[in-house]
Amino acid sequence: MLVLASKSPRRQQILRDAGIPFVVRSADVPEQRRPNESPADYVRRLAEEKAFAVTILEGEVVLGADTVVVIDGLVLEKPIDASDAIRMLRLLSGREHEVITGICLRSDGRKIVDAATTRVRFVPLTSEQIEAYVESGEPMDKAGAYAIQGLASKFIDHVEGSYSNVVGLPVALVYRLLW
Repeated sequence: MLVLASKSPRRQQILRDAGIPFVVRSADVPEQRRPNESPADYVRRLAEEKAFAVTILEGEVVLGADTVVVIDGLVLEKPIDASDAIRMLRLLSGREHEVITGICLRSDGRKIVDAATTRVRFVPLTSEQIEAYVESGEPMDKAGAYAIQGLASKFIDHVEGSYSNVVGLPVALVYRLLW
C-alpha cells in the first residue's frame, strides 16, 4: 500500500487520476531552506524528511514530496500574504521559470530520493491581472503563487516537462520508481 505523506489535495488528486491506490498519513515538517542549499537539494531533503516523519507498517511504501518554483536563482515557495503573491507573480510575468519537485519513496530498508524539473513560461501580465488573480485566493497555498490547473492556466503559454510536476507531483516518475 502506498502512503502519501502529504495533506495536499492536488497530490491526492494526481494519484487518484492515475489510478494509484493510497492512504494519507502526514506529519508537519518545518520547511526552511539551509544556507547555500540548492533548490533541488532542498526539495529532495524535505521530501525525505516528510517520508520519514510518518509511521510505516510492514508492506507499505511512503511517498514524501515537496515542490518549489525557481526563477533567477530565487526559490518561490507558498506566499506568506497577498503582497508576497503579487511580488512572485510580477517576477514570473512574461518569463520562464523552473518547477522542481523532490520525491522520496521509503519502504522497509529501502529509500529512493529523486527530483523532477519542469520549465514553465508565463505570458506577460498586467498589474490588474495579477491583482485580480491574487484576489481570487487561489495563489495563497501554492508554490510560486499559482495553480497551473486552475485560474492561472490562462497565463501559461509553454510547459516543457511533466505537467503533473507543476501541479505538485511528477506522477510518471513516482510510478516508474514504484514498479
